Amino acid sequence: MTDRIDLGLKDTSSAGCSCCATTTSAPADLSANATPTVTEDVLVSGMTCAHCVSSVTEEITGIKGVQNVTVELHPGGASRVTINSSTPISSSDVKAAVEEAGYTLAATSV
Repeated sequence: MTDRIDLGLKDTSSAGCSCCATTTSAPADLSANATPTVTEDVLVSGMTCAHCVSSVTEEITGIKGVQNVTVELHPGGASRVTINSSTPISSSDVKAAVEEAGYTLAATSV
């Protein structure tokens, strides 16, 4: 298998693996020409591992207008999924994508 999905995980140091380490760097500045984004957080139940993150990320990224998806995984609880998009995304589209991946949308706008 040669296709790889970028989960947004970064190697931050020898302080632990990239999925568990916390970053202290500030986010990059957006240029004046950058498209404004809409950010929405949702909680997803049932995710336990990197494969779960990959499945949810892939489905949500498939929604028209979605630019980036990041996941703060909380195995055994509700994981925070942050969606950045060029326009507001319908909550029904997000719910359908999460359910297509096999998980449950716990809450929106958290």
